[in-house]
Amino acid sequence: MQRRQPVPLTHAHQRSGSLSCHGAAIRSVSPAEEPAVPLTRISYWNLPMVVRNKIEDATGIVTSATSVGEGLNSSVAALLSTPTGSYFVKALPSDHRWVWTQAREAEIAQFVHPVAPALFKRVVDLGWDVLIFEALEGHQADYAPGSHDLQHTVDLLARIGELACPDLALRQAEQRMRAYAEASELHYFAGEALLHTDLNNANVIVGGSRARIVDWGWATRGAPWLDAGYWVIWLIAAGHDPRSAERWAVHVPAWRTAPPQGVTAFAAANARIWQEAGGADPDPWTRRLVDASGAWSHYRLTGR
Repeated sequence: MQRRQPVPLTHAHQRSGSLSCHGAAIRSVSPAEEPAVPLTRISYWNLPMVVRNKIEDATGIVTSATSVGEGLNSSVAALLSTPTGSYFVKALPSDHRWVWTQAREAEIAQFVHPVAPALFKRVVDLGWDVLIFEALEGHQADYAPGSHDLQHTVDLLARIGELACPDLALRQAEQRMRAYAEASELHYFAGEALLHTDLNNANVIVGGSRARIVDWGWATRGAPWLDAGYWVIWLIAAGHDPRSAERWAVHVPAWRTAPPQGVTAFAAANARIWQEAGGADPDPWTRRLVDASGAWSHYRLTGR
């Protein structure tokens, strides 16, 4: 089985106040065919005036702009305050290799609105691609054992599972996994469900009695149980043992359709992905995911 070179990390994790600065404060692994390139974070005010004027056409006059996160996925990531309310803006240079994720988020926003922030406008001008989102109120989900946010996340995953997969040119789960699983296993990951694929707790914003999920740039088409599978890894990283994590996944309706052999193959593939991402000397953040994915794969193979 062919293996790819180590997959770099794409975002940096940060927790901010009651308004969630989504889409810019998240760390995750990107598919290996799209290696991460560090971006220089610039202030919102450094965007060309013409671009800022077009943003204000949607938001009203910007009275303050607070840069958020230290991530690599956006050159501009800012929480804007205006007389009409608060907005979150993320921007990439139009010639950046990841600018397609801006287009993907803009395309899919209307289809995921029941579970995601509203997209108000996309601005593409003077070498910049900008997305203007609703700023969600709430906190990043806590996945620790005993957290009330666990049930909110179960409910969120169930609602994602009810969404129809739009007729867009989405990435296929089996294609994304082909370098990390045996060819005979790839059929387990194929399907027609709409998947988010990054259940990082920083992507899940809990406000009031419900959770919503941000950062849909890597939306994928595949087997309906895969998002719950991705969640299992994050639960283990948050302190659950693999058995407990799978017990939470069972509450997600789509998980009950997962073939046991497919789950084992998925766990093993993700252990390989995170092992490559971590390399020989992973940083502490990445080490949690290396250990969590490895623990799940070991549990699937040995039962302990």
